[in-house]
Amino acid sequence: MMVVFFSVFIIAASWLLCSYVLGGVFRYSIKNNLITTYNSCNELFQDESGDLFENGDLFGQIKNPQDAVVMIVDSDNGKLYTSINDEGQMMEGMRSLMNSIRSEDNESQFGTGEYIIRRNHDTITNADYYDLIGRLNNGYEVLLRTPIARVESVMQVMTHLFIYICIGLMVFGTSFMLLFSNIFAAPIKRMSKAAKRMSELDFDVKIPVTSNDEIGELGNSMNEMSEKLEQTISELKAANIELQRDIAERRKIDDMRKEFLSHVSHELKTPIALIQGYAEGLKDDMCDDKESRDFYTDVIIDESHKMNTMVKRLLTLNEIEFGDTKLNIERFELVGFVNSILASTKILAEEKGAEIIFEEEPPVYVWADEYMIEEVFTNYLTNAIHYVRKDGVIRISFKPMGNDIRVCVYNQGDWIAEEDIGRVFEKFYKADKARTREYGGNGIGLSIVAATMEAHGKKYGVENVADGVLFYFDLDANVLADK
Repeated sequence: MMVVFFSVFIIAASWLLCSYVLGGVFRYSIKNNLITTYNSCNELFQDESGDLFENGDLFGQIKNPQDAVVMIVDSDNGKLYTSINDEGQMMEGMRSLMNSIRSEDNESQFGTGEYIIRRNHDTITNADYYDLIGRLNNGYEVLLRTPIARVESVMQVMTHLFIYICIGLMVFGTSFMLLFSNIFAAPIKRMSKAAKRMSELDFDVKIPVTSNDEIGELGNSMNEMSEKLEQTISELKAANIELQRDIAERRKIDDMRKEFLSHVSHELKTPIALIQGYAEGLKDDMCDDKESRDFYTDVIIDESHKMNTMVKRLLTLNEIEFGDTKLNIERFELVGFVNSILASTKILAEEKGAEIIFEEEPPVYVWADEYMIEEVFTNYLTNAIHYVRKDGVIRISFKPMGNDIRVCVYNQGDWIAEEDIGRVFEKFYKADKARTREYGGNGIGLSIVAATMEAHGKKYGVENVADGVLFYFDLDANVLADK
């Protein structure tokens, strides 16, 4: 759009220049040429000798750059001398003009060696002229005439030529400007598109640099800026993710603490109430005999023992979940490990009339924290003893699982309800609250199992199987593992 406006401006300026400036220059040149011719006549016509006028080459010696018509009048005898042999309309008009000068007594207008230049319209020839009318130094009168039509035709030709040249230059200049602007603007447009993509956080875009000038330096600067912005934003994102992770972890810890306090207060409420009630009964002498006092005392001791066990388990669970317990991974033999735990819990199974079956296998070595895995297996075994049906079977078995060994604890008995089986590993969750309270369970044991196995990064779970329930957990048995 700017190029078109500039082109129109150039054409208009050219027309004005030709119409006014060149016209003035031509008019000034014509007048100077007439003056030059007048001065040349002054030099040639030094006296009034008629012999000078008889010389046919006289007018050829006059400097006449404008090729003006020259007419000289001898004022004494009225003899007319002219540069053209034309008795037609032009000569008639010139004689009429000279006679007009005499009749008007224009001698008062200019003296010897003076002249005037004016534009006249000749009614005889019906044409316009520039006329120089004056008096030579020798007293002769002179009339120099040049037709304006000739000047105007030259001006018209020059004007057209100048306009054509301007149009040609304009076309060439416009084409050159468009080509140059496209060459110059192309990298600017690429940079603009790249900057827009950068503003949308797309830093994969790179500006191709093909020159070492200011545009190339700007492209290099934008590429460096893109890389630094990408690096800075990546660092900010990483820091933001880390901050969000820290905030989420802190919220999780706060939620766990609140949950821990809520569950502890709830679980301790019942044993504390029992201890308080039986202690007040002893104080108020509600027991009249030794047997009653012993019963009250046993209840207080039993509830205190349950509270102590629950607090210890809660502390253990809390340490594992908060990551305060560091795993001591070591290699140990699993068959002997199971046998040692079975020996210590055999009496509990015998009290239920249950039979524990553990098929002796070749030695199996695993990698784990032996102390924590003992807690896991003991919880499974204790849970099986409490829930096995009377005179039922508890079976311990191993199952290869790739590089792992799955330890399975099965007990005959009732299935776990479908709505409960997915929640048995939740803290303080009790599928059968009556039976759990009966044997002193508090819903923490299986939560310790879950936390321990998650710390090891191994699978664990429970399934309802034929005529019973199966709990399991996996241990790393890869003999090539570098622990």
